[in-house]
Amino acid sequence: MRPLLEHVTIEQGHSWSLLWRELPEIPFIWHYHPEFELTLTLNAQGQRYIGDHLDNFTDQDLVLVGPDQPHTWSASHRFDDTRPMLAIVIWFTTEWLEKLAAILPELRPLYQYFSRAHRGLVFSDAVKAQVVPLMRSLNQLSEPARIPVLLQILIELTKDTAANPLASEAVPTVTDTGGRNRLNRILDLLHAQFQHPPAIAELAQVSALSVGAFHRFFKRHTGCTVLEYIARLRLGHACQLLIQTDKPIALIANQSGYESLAHFNRQFKGIKGMTPSQFRKHYLQHPPC
Repeated sequence: MRPLLEHVTIEQGHSWSLLWRELPEIPFIWHYHPEFELTLTLNAQGQRYIGDHLDNFTDQDLVLVGPDQPHTWSASHRFDDTRPMLAIVIWFTTEWLEKLAAILPELRPLYQYFSRAHRGLVFSDAVKAQVVPLMRSLNQLSEPARIPVLLQILIELTKDTAANPLASEAVPTVTDTGGRNRLNRILDLLHAQFQHPPAIAELAQVSALSVGAFHRFFKRHTGCTVLEYIARLRLGHACQLLIQTDKPIALIANQSGYESLAHFNRQFKGIKGMTPSQFRKHYLQHPPC
């Protein structure tokens, strides 16, 4: 499934952005953006998708999403039907962290920590106990008063030795506009046609590179080969069908781009560590509601 590029607005005169979003339910919108995203989800229970990682989530879910990592939450169950679901979202950039570290050398460990967190993280209950009240307070504060609270939040996150990484790989960011546009053209094609992807020669032509240069460019900016990237897209699609439908596994394999069920089963187990049937059984036994 093709993720949408979301344009995150950080207003002029601001260095980061806060979103306070109250909803009757959280819709599935598969998207990405070049900013870090820290999301606290309250009064909601459902499923969370970060890159190729899928999991159930519950109240007070606190997650960091790395730059350009496709992600979404999906929930229709509220613990308290008299109140809406609440998503408190903080967006900030790698460049902002870098500037902080340049101005205040004491904050350099903060920059180093988040530079290693591009796969995304889900935080432990112990750290949530410290961070959740701080995040809930942000909407009541003036803009200048939010800054020290934000820094305290980020510092508390760096103390979480029990935080678990989410996506199996980070999505390397492309800083120059030309390179980003070139990579986006390639990824748009792959996300739209992953069941039957274009030939390498066509992808190279779209990116205005020779075949050899294309392979080097793609590996440098995604950290994997085209075939590995396509496999991740196909398996991500298959995981969603296994969770959200009761379709037979053979049909799911076919709809995910696999001509051979045996190849699908081998690749799924090699990457996910369990068979497709075991994966489906796990989610049926641990439903979000």
